Amino acid sequence: MEIIAPVPKLLLQLISSAFQRCRLAEDLCRLSILLDQSTDKDSLITCISISDTGIGCNLEEFQDLKCPREFNGVKIWDGLLSIKTTCFSEDEVYNYHINLDEYTSNKRLKRQPSQYKNGAKFSGTEVSLSVFGSVDVLVAPIIGMIQKMLVLQILNVTMDMMVKQGASPGAQTQYVFAVNADKTPSFTASNLERLKSGLEDYVLRHGNCVDMLCDFCFSDREHLKVGSGTACHDENRKRTGGIMEVVIVISDLLETTRQCTRSCDGKTEVLYFDNFSPSSIPHVALSALKKVDWKSYGLILGNVNDKDGHVFLEWENFPSYVQIQIAIHWYHNQYPTRQKNGPGINLVKKGIKNALDDLKAKHEGFLLSSHARKICSYVPDLARSIAGLIFSSTDLDFQGDCLSVLGFQPQEVEREAVEDCIQRKIVTVIGMNERKPQKDQEAAPFLFFEGGSETLYFEDEELEGDYYSTSLE
Repeated sequence: MEIIAPVPKLLLQLISSAFQRCRLAEDLCRLSILLDQSTDKDSLITCISISDTGIGCNLEEFQDLKCPREFNGVKIWDGLLSIKTTCFSEDEVYNYHINLDEYTSNKRLKRQPSQYKNGAKFSGTEVSLSVFGSVDVLVAPIIGMIQKMLVLQILNVTMDMMVKQGASPGAQTQYVFAVNADKTPSFTASNLERLKSGLEDYVLRHGNCVDMLCDFCFSDREHLKVGSGTACHDENRKRTGGIMEVVIVISDLLETTRQCTRSCDGKTEVLYFDNFSPSSIPHVALSALKKVDWKSYGLILGNVNDKDGHVFLEWENFPSYVQIQIAIHWYHNQYPTRQKNGPGINLVKKGIKNALDDLKAKHEGFLLSSHARKICSYVPDLARSIAGLIFSSTDLDFQGDCLSVLGFQPQEVEREAVEDCIQRKIVTVIGMNERKPQKDQEAAPFLFFEGGSETLYFEDEELEGDYYSTSLE
C-alpha cells in the first residue's frame, strides 16, 4: 500500500518548520528525520519522527496545518500529531497532542503531562506521527527538499535521515546532508552571499545529487557567470518588511557533458524560497517570469512549464551547451510566519532584472540585446579600420599618442593586440549604454537597425573572431 499525496505534503511542512527553528538558534543545531516502517498482520504502518535541537516550537506554527484522515475513501493516518518541545530557559519538556481533524481550537490542541528536565539545559522539538503505507514514497520528496535547503547554506544546521524497513542492519539506510565544504561562506556572510554560493554548488553538483563537482560538465567554479539582485517594498506600501533576492547562474558545459547522465536538457530550473524554506512557486512569481523583458538580454522565452509548483523555463534558439539556473528568495524574517502578503509581480520582476543587469555589468559584451549585438557585428571591421589608420600614419607623434591612449608602448605593440583592444573598448561602451535606463540613453539614429525586434542570443554568422564567438566566454 502506498502513502497517499496529502501525507508527504504535511511531512514537508513539518520539516520546514523544524529547519526554521534550527536556523534561528544561535548554536549549531541538528535536524533528524526517522522513517520506521513496520509490518503487522493487518497493515503496513510507517512511524515518522522529526526532531531538532532548535529554539523550541511556537504552537502557532501548527494552526494552519491540514491533512485529512481519509483520502478518496482510503484511511491514510489517524490525524494525530504528538509534540514534545522545550526551550533552554524552561525546566520542563512540554507534551501536546494536536488533532488536525478538529477545527475548534480547544479541541484541536490537548496538553499532556510534562516531563521535568532535572536541571538539564537543552532546547528542541520532536514531532511524531504514524501513517498507513510504505515508506518508499516519502524518501524522494524529503531528499529533494533537503537538497534545495542546502542552497540557502545555513551553516549552523546539520541534517540527517534514517530509513528503517526492518530490524536487521541491512534494512536500514542513513542519509547525511551537508553544505559543500569546498567553498563555504563565513557565518557573517549575508543571506544573498550564501544564496549565490549555494546556487553555484547546486549547479556544479547537479542539484546537490552528487557529492562533488561534476567534472564531465564543469571545469571549475570560476567559469560560472553569477549575477544577483535585490528588491524591497517601499515602507509606505501595504506589503512591508519583505526582501526579494534573486541569483542567476549561467555556465558553459564541457564537451564531455554528453557522458553525464545528469546533464541538463537546456531547460532552466527556477528554485523558489519563501522565508528560508523551499516552496512551490506562487502565481505572482510565475506571472513575473513571463513578463520579464528577456529579449533585452538576448534571450527568447519559449514555454514556462509549471508542474506541481516546480517551474522550468524553455528558451528558443538556445545552445545545448549553456545552462541557466535561477533562485528566487522572498523573506521577512518572522517566526512563526505571520506576514501573509507575498511579493507583487513588479517586485519579482525588479529582482530578476537587477540580477540580469548585474550579470551584464560583470561581463562585457554578454547578454546584449539583438540591437546591440547587431552593432557589435560591425565592431571588428571598425576596429581594423581604426588600427589601420594608426599604423599607416607617417606622423610618429600622432601614432604614439593614439597608442598611448590605448595603453600601449609604441616600441613593443603589435597590430593584432591594438585591434583587440579597440574592439573591447567599443563593446564596453555599447554595454554601458545598454545598462542605462531607456530615457537616459543617448538619442541616435539606428544606423545598423534593419527592422524587426526579434532578439537572438547567438548570431555567429554576424560576429567575427574569438571574442565574438558563440561561446559565453
